[in-house]
Amino acid sequence: MKKWMVSSLFFLMLTGCNSLGNTEPSSGGTPENTDNELEEIATNLETPWSINKVGEEFYISERPGTVAHIDADGQLTRQEVAFSDNVSNAAETGFLGFALKSDFSESQEAYAYYVYERDGRSFNKIVVLSLEEGSWQETDVLIDSVPTGNVHHGGRLELDNNGVLFATIGDASHPELAQDPASVNGKILRLNEYNEFQIYSMGHRNPQGLAWSGDDLYASEHGQSADDEINKIEEGQNYGWPLIEGNESEEGLESPFFTTGADETWAPSGIAIQDGLLYVATLRGEAIRVIDLETAEPVDSIDGFGRIRDVLSDGDDLYFITNNTDGRGDPAQDDDKLYRMSVE
Repeated sequence: MKKWMVSSLFFLMLTGCNSLGNTEPSSGGTPENTDNELEEIATNLETPWSINKVGEEFYISERPGTVAHIDADGQLTRQEVAFSDNVSNAAETGFLGFALKSDFSESQEAYAYYVYERDGRSFNKIVVLSLEEGSWQETDVLIDSVPTGNVHHGGRLELDNNGVLFATIGDASHPELAQDPASVNGKILRLNEYNEFQIYSMGHRNPQGLAWSGDDLYASEHGQSADDEINKIEEGQNYGWPLIEGNESEEGLESPFFTTGADETWAPSGIAIQDGLLYVATLRGEAIRVIDLETAEPVDSIDGFGRIRDVLSDGDDLYFITNNTDGRGDPAQDDDKLYRMSVE
């Protein structure tokens, strides 16, 4: 098995050059991996969910319904979003997935995934947003009225290498929907050339991460109590939930590329791939877990920041956001935060 090492570490804070010993990570502990060059880019994010990077600027969705814009100088501006429905403030809901279109520099358009309430029920919606004079307007609806429960919303939006939109939708706490081809719940969707979503894969519980390695698509998924999964996604395949999970197998159903097994819970969210390594943001696991794509084995764990919601690679560096203000973490002063991490 290859041994993957992370490069040398120091903390480079925007507020001044502080040594590791003078820095308090979000979890209140001390980062265990002290061989990473780390930069704290932004603080005081409001339950951030999804990272976008254009040049040296960042656009991050925040669950209350705003976009955190961080310019090249590290200045944070909170941009309002005019959604057509009020964003839900229930647990795990709100403004989740956010993906700038591949032509964003010209179009100023993005895709957004949010949860809203109607007549006492929760629904998911995927829309197009347009940035106009520092605020966002909802200009088109791609899918609406997707039933959802108190949890298991899915919510990840990602573009493939051709700029095609993919979306993950959870099972809405109704596991049988994941096996129902007439429902989009428990599915990964792909947007076609007619701006219509088609089911790409099924049998998912609560998938919250998507990333490509070349043409290979990987997805992270929350298990029922453990048995969290990384699946290698192929079009038209069934990934088993609720018929199988974890290390179980059954003819006609796909077993996971990697699973934590029945004795460990990560609660994986956003994922990123760089140089043959899969970086997994974990919530309950409170770390970025690193998996070698050649061996499907964990090779590293980057700890000490509390709950991690999303991780992004720009090909050179990794960026991640903490999620300690989501109601389940232990927020420290100035949480939540956006970090840059240099790796080999």
